[in-house]
Amino acid sequence: MATVLCVLYDDPVDGYPTSYARDDIPTIERYYDGQTTPTPESIDFMPGELLGSVSGELGLRKFLEERGHRLVVTSDKDGPDSVFERELPEAEVVISQPFWPAYLTAERIAKAPNLKLAHTAGIGSDHVDLQAAAERGITVTEVTYSNSISVSEHVVMLILALVRNYIPAHNWVLKGGWNIADCVSRSYDLEGMQVGTVAAGRIGSAVLRRLKPFEVGLHYTDRHRLPAEVEEELGVTFHDDVESLVAVCDVVTINAPLHPETEHMFDKELISKMKRGAYLVNTARGKICDRDAVARACESGQLAGYAGDVWFPQPAPRDHPWRTMPHHGMTPHTSGTSLSAQARYAAGTREVLDCWFDGRPIREEYLIVDAGKLAGAGAHSYSAGDATAGSEEAARFTRS
Repeated sequence: MATVLCVLYDDPVDGYPTSYARDDIPTIERYYDGQTTPTPESIDFMPGELLGSVSGELGLRKFLEERGHRLVVTSDKDGPDSVFERELPEAEVVISQPFWPAYLTAERIAKAPNLKLAHTAGIGSDHVDLQAAAERGITVTEVTYSNSISVSEHVVMLILALVRNYIPAHNWVLKGGWNIADCVSRSYDLEGMQVGTVAAGRIGSAVLRRLKPFEVGLHYTDRHRLPAEVEEELGVTFHDDVESLVAVCDVVTINAPLHPETEHMFDKELISKMKRGAYLVNTARGKICDRDAVARACESGQLAGYAGDVWFPQPAPRDHPWRTMPHHGMTPHTSGTSLSAQARYAAGTREVLDCWFDGRPIREEYLIVDAGKLAGAGAHSYSAGDATAGSEEAARFTRS
């Protein structure tokens, strides 16, 4: 019998849903590059249900308990007295999400002698100390591509919300006003602007494809250059480094994974090299940006706006400056956990567990760390090291 410790976000404040806005969601069998969507042996949930919260349990309880395993599901993840910390020593498998991450630091890994598999229900495994996991022989997996398109759609929405000044205009409606001059005094057309993505992997390239019809100039930088035919098809300009890209772009969107090479990439110096009044969108990871540098840039006008749904740590303490800085469009981390995305990453989690407990190979694209080194998607996207330092601050959210 294995203990599977699963950390998910809390249920809605009004209780777990008894009905949903739609009766179903579209069935998607393949992604843009031809990779198939998750293919578990079976699922015990209805696609379109809320699966990513505690009561949803990723649809895993029946499957695991029928096999004789113990499933512990909690949202209490931070601090030495948390359920996560108490259950960790017995856990063979830890499942977490980027949206409410259970930070698996080196210290926590040292307290988990039975831990063999750390799985991300979604994409992005930076909440795991990948170096420590490799040294301990722990396998790290995620459901690669499961919510990439979900995030790319969110990016386009945020770009338009900032450039067109949507949120302040909506707030005037809520306040009963009709203040057109106030609404449009910071509103522009996206058409004709120069838009660049930092990284053009599955999410970044999907953003480029979705922005092409807006008749903007497209730019990207990435350590893996796109094929020439793709650059030509999109009409996109490649930049050797991020400094070159930000100098010419009116809008910059960050779509890179967090690892030691990208941590605090957008600091005071880099932001100063952006065009005055540029917009910065970050749905990648909060720690890619320097928290205080972003807040000061929004206050000074160096940035006309900042939007995203990623913070560090998560949940963000209530006094985090991004909550109160001007001209922002921040939300909790929601871009990759739409009900559509949940169906895919829950099915992918089931697929990984099918393979794990049957002793069958896990899909290579789902692997981040395997056999003591970066592997699969991890070898392509990450660099060795650790980006979890400072995550203990997440405990301040519940104390404040």
